[in-house]
Parts: sequence; structure tokens; C-alpha cells
Amino acid sequence: MSNADHLLVDVAAMVESEHCNQMSLTVVAGGAVITGRLAPEAVWRQRVAEVLKDSDRLGPFSSIFMAPSPDSRPDQDVPPTHLHFHVARILQGNIGIPETGGMYRIAIEDVSAWTVGDFSYSDH
Repeated sequence: MSNADHLLVDVAAMVESEHCNQMSLTVVAGGAVITGRLAPEAVWRQRVAEVLKDSDRLGPFSSIFMAPSPDSRPDQDVPPTHLHFHVARILQGNIGIPETGGMYRIAIEDVSAWTVGDFSYSDH
């Protein structure tokens, strides 16, 4: 989308302000269908940092994700620009990739369609 959907921005802002990770959402971005739960950016960054820290090769990158986001300063009222998914899957046909769920960051302006809730999939 050339202009971010204000309703979707409001959903993302509520997730950020409530520090809640129970909002299920499915979006279409760049032709991919991604389904999962939204997380506040700080929670998402912490989880990504934990995963990277445990990796021999990628451990040094964990510090990037542990640093606070420039947009997350408490003295600013900046609307969110990205959705932060955890336990998310890219849907392809009747399967979800990855099987265990992944961590995705998607620019709100790149979302062409969305719906509340996550889609079921079959990994058979």
C-alpha cells in the first residue's frame, strides 16, 4: 500500500501499548500470506536476540536486536510502521512454513490485505 491502512496502524499501536501478544492476524505482503500473532516490538526484538545469541555463527548479531528501537522512545508518540509477528507461518498451499513458527517483521505500508485471526493449515 502506498498509504498505510490507519485501522491496521491502530491495531499495531494497541499491541504496542498493551504489550500484548495475543492478537492473531493474517496479512498479504509482497504476494505472501503470513499468519500468526502480533507482538510488541520490544518483545519481538528480545526473542530474536535470544535465538541469535544461542547461535555460534550469528551470536554477534544479537546485540543489534537488544538495542532499543529509535521509534520506541517513551517521549514520542510515533505510530508503528511495522508489524512484528511471532509464532508465524508463511502459508503455501495447505502447509505452513516453518513448521515451528517464525519471527517476521513486515512494513505496514507493504500490507495489501489483512484479516483478524490466523488461518489454519495442515502440515501433512
